[in-house]
Amino acid sequence: MKLVQHLLDGKGRDIISVTAETSVLDAIKLMADKAVGSLLVMQDDKLLGIVTERDYARKVIIKGRSSESTEVGEIMTPDVFTANSQETVNDCMTVMTERKIRHLPVVDDGVVSGMISIGDLVQAIITDQKEEIEHLEHYISGS
Repeated sequence: MKLVQHLLDGKGRDIISVTAETSVLDAIKLMADKAVGSLLVMQDDKLLGIVTERDYARKVIIKGRSSESTEVGEIMTPDVFTANSQETVNDCMTVMTERKIRHLPVVDDGVVSGMISIGDLVQAIITDQKEEIEHLEHYISGS
């Protein structure tokens, strides 16, 4: 089974982040520009939280708040579930499913080293299953 490290090696370790003082409007624009559904909220190298499209919808739009005057720190999720690079894809899938989250920052020795999404995990599982099927077909056919 693949490890988180393998996913990051393939997709990259770019960290897209904002500060708690960033306006929600600027954060949403950054998400759109980078085609991502969440941003890490950082102060220097310290992970403070995560802000997602879901946070925006539930804590700004539905409540009629201003995207320009609301700061990310007001709507972010401060208690972030994380993974480390040595965890398996299946372990991360379990956490994401149980916690109903779509994004998981990867933290090694207190340092953020990347971010994985539910889509990354699904793709890894599909790839593993295809490889397993091919291996079994070759085994059965004797080739």
